[in-house]
Amino acid sequence: MLRNLVYMAAVLCLAVPAHAAELWTPDRAVEIVAGSGAGGAQDRTARAMQKIWKERNIIPVPINVVNKPGGGGTLSIAYLNQQGGDGRYIAVGSPSLLINYIAGKSTIGLNDVKSLALLFSEYIVIAVRNDSPIKTGADLVQRMKADPASVSAAVATARGGMQHITVGRIAKAIGADVGKLRVAVFNSGGESITQVMGGHIDIVATAVANAAPHVANGQLRIIGIAAPQRLLGPLANVPTWKEQGVDVVVSNWRSVVGPKAMTAAQTAWWDNALQRLVQTPEWNEDIQKNYWVNNYLGSTESQKFFASQHEELRGVLNELK
Repeated sequence: MLRNLVYMAAVLCLAVPAHAAELWTPDRAVEIVAGSGAGGAQDRTARAMQKIWKERNIIPVPINVVNKPGGGGTLSIAYLNQQGGDGRYIAVGSPSLLINYIAGKSTIGLNDVKSLALLFSEYIVIAVRNDSPIKTGADLVQRMKADPASVSAAVATARGGMQHITVGRIAKAIGADVGKLRVAVFNSGGESITQVMGGHIDIVATAVANAAPHVANGQLRIIGIAAPQRLLGPLANVPTWKEQGVDVVVSNWRSVVGPKAMTAAQTAWWDNALQRLVQTPEWNEDIQKNYWVNNYLGSTESQKFFASQHEELRGVLNELK
């Protein structure tokens, strides 16, 4: 009898899949860490994720958004890694993670987190006041080539950020002297746009969603978008820089990262939750409303993407010094 019981137990053990012992699911509340204050770009992304995951019951435990602004997003990543290998913590990331490390402003870089996803891309536009003599991308190119110092550009919120990089890459692509660019840095995208609308600055580099309302009311005109192809919807008439002979694509993407010590089982669980998120109609409504582009990549592919972005940004930032 005892021998039979032992045999049956052995058979049952063999019947359990080898990966079953590695399965993981959160047993308590999860936290989405945002590296901006309430209403900031990362906060809005985190709360959109929270809302859909909660309403769709994709994540069966409470979901909290924790704001850790400061340090260009580095404080949020530092907080994330204070949790050790706890897979209940994830953070919304952006190019600032790479930029600050490359620029020596932070010791926290790509190798200090676990890449979980590329969520979407937010492409940068160049816009002018509606009555500006710069009517097209070609007009801007002509002025930049003739005298780069004659063009003033507004960016937010720091030199070396994606808006500044966009202006610099356009100048480099057309052979203009990047070092002669007159770049003014403002505290927010709204402030930089106000300076252009007031006639104090020639051009503004900003996210599509920041410029779109002012285009709709006739105050701004977008002369080029740094995207691989035109957007759909109300701004479908805006040409890409590539169409205008300037080979520039710049994305202020959003990512999701976990603690460096996150396990393979935890990564697989978040892969599934994120894939289900981006397939919902609600997520795609948010994508369209904010003029984002849904180019989702999971943990493996996003790691490769971020590594390529690191190399690309390192080259650009060296030129902007």
